[in-house]
Amino acid sequence: MPQASTASRKVRAAQTRAALLDAARGLFNDRGYLNTKITDITAAAGRSTGSFYEHFAGKDELLQALLAEMEDAIDERMVGLEHPRDHDLTDRDQLRDHLGVAWTVMRQNRPVTLALFQAMVADDPGTGRAWRDLREQTETIREHLEYLVERGHQLPGDPEFIAAAIGAMLVTLNYAVLTPPGGEDDQRVIDTLTDLLLHGLAGPASHSADEA
Repeated sequence: MPQASTASRKVRAAQTRAALLDAARGLFNDRGYLNTKITDITAAAGRSTGSFYEHFAGKDELLQALLAEMEDAIDERMVGLEHPRDHDLTDRDQLRDHLGVAWTVMRQNRPVTLALFQAMVADDPGTGRAWRDLREQTETIREHLEYLVERGHQLPGDPEFIAAAIGAMLVTLNYAVLTPPGGEDDQRVIDTLTDLLLHGLAGPASHSADEA
């Protein structure tokens, strides 16, 4: 009997945790992370405020749990898929594929990615959190850029800084673009970013310049 009671408590605890996460996800999408209070989350989940603190120390810890769920879902989709560092991001198709994957993940998980962005910009700049987050989020891009440098390709700056700049463009646009994910605007964003990053403001090299 005690074992059954323990099992039922674990089930209820898991259900409460899931309800709190689902409620937070919806509120972050509708109101934003900064405008959502813990009491808003518990009310939407139909749980007590005390139950919230049984699972999370605060709103930021809950956000980290949502991030972990998102990363687990991405990892499940990537099982069996290798991603070597030797990608050539000067090739338009490869660059577009990488930007497309990043953009799609952000749009499909927009309540979480918006909350992460708001939490990052609300933090004291002196903590260095924004830079650390950008570095972690763009590690794969940095590795691809370092591969280009090893091949003798001259980049306009340090691979880590360029990768972070690309990440900053993506997360800011994800925050600003209001259209629903999965629409035609997504393809427009991906194509525009691809050509901007591939050619820069000078545009593609002309045939005459190549021949000269």
